[in-house]
Amino acid sequence: MQQVEDERAVATADASPTTATVRRTDERTGEIAITRFHAAGRTGRGPCIVMAHGFGATVRSGLEGFGEAFAAAGYEVLAFDYRGFGASGGTPNTVSARRQVRDYRTVVAHARTLPEVDPDRIVVWGTSYSGGHVYRVAAADHRLAGMISMTGATDGLAVVLELVRRDGIGAMLPLVAVGVRDVVSRLRGRGRVMAPIVAPPGRPGALTSPGAVEAFHDVAGPDWRNEVAAAVFLVLASQRPGRMASRVRCPALAQVLDGDRSVPPASSIRAGVAARATIRRYPGDHFDPYPGQPAHADVLRDQLEFLARVAPVTAG
Repeated sequence: MQQVEDERAVATADASPTTATVRRTDERTGEIAITRFHAAGRTGRGPCIVMAHGFGATVRSGLEGFGEAFAAAGYEVLAFDYRGFGASGGTPNTVSARRQVRDYRTVVAHARTLPEVDPDRIVVWGTSYSGGHVYRVAAADHRLAGMISMTGATDGLAVVLELVRRDGIGAMLPLVAVGVRDVVSRLRGRGRVMAPIVAPPGRPGALTSPGAVEAFHDVAGPDWRNEVAAAVFLVLASQRPGRMASRVRCPALAQVLDGDRSVPPASSIRAGVAARATIRRYPGDHFDPYPGQPAHADVLRDQLEFLARVAPVTAG
């Protein structure tokens, strides 16, 4: 077991030629578990990709295929679990957009301390819920070399309005009710009230489009749990990171699935336009970009082309 110490963090990594699990701890954020994919055949400092998953998901829910492909192309990759999920510490299964954005910033700061990483050639990568977070991260960090948002949830209000349009206003009532129960239970010291992340249409859940249950289970990893503290449902409509898009200064790639039934494609496109992003559109639904799914090869190809343009891997 190799151990590295500095004044801000303690990181431990297991001995593996290609990947290592790193635990970063500091006073502000607590413990964040990072899976590190080492760049193939590269010496010296080079570009790095910092990536995280969407709503309630973990690195082992479809991100490993992306990380391996990026590392094979010569990129150092840090893929992390938010606090409360996967291998990270924190209160289990509790979603906080503000805390998750802070986790991104912590991991980016950690990447800049690594001897293998050029601190000015870091790209942030996000998908679904984290595809919205990366707009906030990039809007505040103008040192970033690039940003990738895949099926980005950039407007929570648009998501809620689409749910109402599809299932009727009555579909919101169970979400509000279970969210209020969670708040009241927590205030009374009785613990959290959990609700599903993904559920069939008409049932309380963050993702309830037709086919979402089956699609999520196809990519879900062994450490994924289909539950989240329900109070988050009360604030989903207020999460609108796309409003920060005009402040993004780095090159950006926004990838949109035209048949996305979980994130309205128009909202992702609006954010991409505001960020002056390269916008790529594909046929298919929300989960189709993941490994083994129909859009994966095309989505990954365009990501690698974008990375080669904004953060090229150089010899040495």
